[in-house]
Amino acid sequence: MMMTDIPTDGLSDAELLEILRSSKRVAVVGMSRDESKPAHYVPRYLFDHGYTIYPVNPMTDSILSLKVYKSLLEVPRPIDIVDVFRPSDQVYRVAVEAVSVGPRVFWLQEGIYNEDAVRLVKSKGIRAVWNRCMMREHARLVSK
Repeated sequence: MMMTDIPTDGLSDAELLEILRSSKRVAVVGMSRDESKPAHYVPRYLFDHGYTIYPVNPMTDSILSLKVYKSLLEVPRPIDIVDVFRPSDQVYRVAVEAVSVGPRVFWLQEGIYNEDAVRLVKSKGIRAVWNRCMMREHARLVSK
């Protein structure tokens, strides 16, 4: 799927600002140990800006000296945001887990969109954000 094929999530800057200011506990699915990858430096930025980060990655035990969870189901609750760094075709499985842990927001990073996953989380009353970088939106709306 090309970036241009992804529909807008329709959220206003005011809505995004409310999410970013009121949601401090972020489970990051697909967080990477590789410092050059967005899946590492985006959650690190959030951590440096006061968010509590729960890395979720079945391939490692520690990132940024934080305990890494094998799945969303292991992350301490409540979770405000599930921030997803997985390919679009793997997002539905993440959405199923997210629904069972009940975050306020299901956030798909830039370039990521899965219509079925978005439909599922919205049907359970979870707000969906997609094709947006949480770091970029924070820098644009909160840290300006």
